[in-house]
Amino acid sequence: MKGLVVKNTGSWYQVKTEDGELFECRIKGHFRMQEIRSTNPIAVGDNVEFDKNVDGTAMIHTICDRRNYIVRRSSNLSKQFQILASNLDLVALLVTVNYPETSLVFIDRFLATAEAYRVPACIVFNKIDRYSADEIEYVDALVNLYTSLEYPTFKISAKHSDNIEELMHFLSGKTTLFSGNSGVGKSTLINAIAPNSLAKTGDISSYHNKGMHTTTFSEMFELLSGGHIIDTPGIKGFGTIDMEEAEIGHYFKEIFAASSNCKFANCTHVHEPGCAVQQAVENHSISTSRYQSYLSVLKDCDEGKYR
Repeated sequence: MKGLVVKNTGSWYQVKTEDGELFECRIKGHFRMQEIRSTNPIAVGDNVEFDKNVDGTAMIHTICDRRNYIVRRSSNLSKQFQILASNLDLVALLVTVNYPETSLVFIDRFLATAEAYRVPACIVFNKIDRYSADEIEYVDALVNLYTSLEYPTFKISAKHSDNIEELMHFLSGKTTLFSGNSGVGKSTLINAIAPNSLAKTGDISSYHNKGMHTTTFSEMFELLSGGHIIDTPGIKGFGTIDMEEAEIGHYFKEIFAASSNCKFANCTHVHEPGCAVQQAVENHSISTSRYQSYLSVLKDCDEGKYR
């Protein structure tokens, strides 16, 4: 039998067949015996083949070829990675500038990873109903920055359904991975645009203004307008993986564009003379925040560790 993985709880996988039947599946041991660096050999979005057991459960024995996937480095096992989802049309990063604050380095690491795995990305700025005038001004500055880099951006309030119609139209017909720090409102937004999801929502911890984890597994939901959303657990950090030092600049669009004018072909854009990227930063045609994010990923390669 064949089906689509729509939920991953860590030990069980829920698989949906073309006729809508759901099966609770486990995976055969040979997946774990293979030299797979991923902490989860099967991900939501995978098309799989499975055998039905007499008790109604099933055993997955084959993963069909993936069109694409996106990963993050495992925080506990730095040489392994976690596949967040597969067979994606889009990744959407939910961002808040307060309640809690999403760091610019986190945003840029996410976007660089999406570039590396060739998955289109957009940014959704949530909780605009809660921000002060200064915070709204900051959001607008970030919208201008990322829009100039050709990333679609949206300003919404998931709680009050402000401005979500434009986002819903954009997501229609696509399979989209939702990601972001804990507490940014992913579950609230999913409940607003996929009412049948009943995604669990949580509160913000007063300690350090951090979000509290409410999603403990990945799950796919159907959109009323067509398409799917994949919800993932909130993540604190985003460690990049499988990026060679010479390639990192390729995943920052403006750095890659400027690098063609560098004096040296192997320029790292850190200390070399005649570096067009450093000159662009000085001229403010490349933002300082983006350049600092680039340096932080470069540092990962130098130290070989998770951030």
